[in-house]
Amino acid sequence: MNTQVLTFSLAVLAAAPAIAETRMDLANEYPAGTIHADIADEFIKELAELTSGDVTVTAHHGGALGYRSADQLDAVGDGAVQMASSYSGAWSGINPIFLASSLPFVAPGLDQTRTLYEQAKPFYEAALEENNQVLLYATPWPPSGIWSKMPLATAEDVANLTIRTSDALGVQTMSNAGAHPIQLSWTDVVPQLSTNGINAVLTSADGGVSAQFWEYLEYYSELNYALPLQVTHMNRDALEALSDEDRAALLEAASAAEAYGWNLITERLSDNYAKLAEEGVEVSSAPSEELAALFAEAGMPVVEEWKANVGEDAVTLLNNYQKALGN
Repeated sequence: MNTQVLTFSLAVLAAAPAIAETRMDLANEYPAGTIHADIADEFIKELAELTSGDVTVTAHHGGALGYRSADQLDAVGDGAVQMASSYSGAWSGINPIFLASSLPFVAPGLDQTRTLYEQAKPFYEAALEENNQVLLYATPWPPSGIWSKMPLATAEDVANLTIRTSDALGVQTMSNAGAHPIQLSWTDVVPQLSTNGINAVLTSADGGVSAQFWEYLEYYSELNYALPLQVTHMNRDALEALSDEDRAALLEAASAAEAYGWNLITERLSDNYAKLAEEGVEVSSAPSEELAALFAEAGMPVVEEWKANVGEDAVTLLNNYQKALGN
């Protein structure tokens, strides 16, 4: 009898660490090697180290779980997946506040984008709370520009573009500028390029490098249109199910990943432009005066319409942003 009790006790003790382990999944539409996949991997690594492997997260990059950014807000809120890294502009149909970082030419540089995020963060958190989830961290994409088959210098050049945009604001802005925009999820971009469904893409140099756009498009024109945010969000029930110690570690890992991501931008820009030069992509570092005026004019009514759609929160957010900039 004593031998049996001892054997049982040892078995229970051996099993205890496995019971304490928590395994979760993170969905991400964008492929491995993109900046936000790298940031997610850093978050996962940091979390594993802080919890000595008690909390592990498996990243599913490249839409491996079948979710696109537009789907991931509901998927995480419902608990179909515990967390995700999502392009926030894809959620405009749920709450247009998520388009704040995509507003054309409102925050064209990294410092302005950080300031805008700091002012917008409480609004993002409240919107996520309504959907049973929490904001873990948010980091920007590098500045958006236009990948195209031809150089861009005039309004006539823009009028010849059938251009992919990632959100409704991009559609409106490009349409106002005279182009022919199509809103596409990232996973649909290369198929459309390969079948000549589009001949241009509004995205960052980083996005183009990850998808090897030089196989279809020979030119990249910097616009500093926006540095839209990628948000990593988590199901609230899954977060609260963790022990106090593991929950604190997860939030610490998220904070570290956010700092890592914002610091990574400058390095990635340098690496991306070196890769474009290597692949023979012709880069225009600034739009012509004609195009700068064209896009600025195209963007202004888009911002005003967004403010009207969002209401008082948009006015408060942008006023706070301007004050934070010292304007």
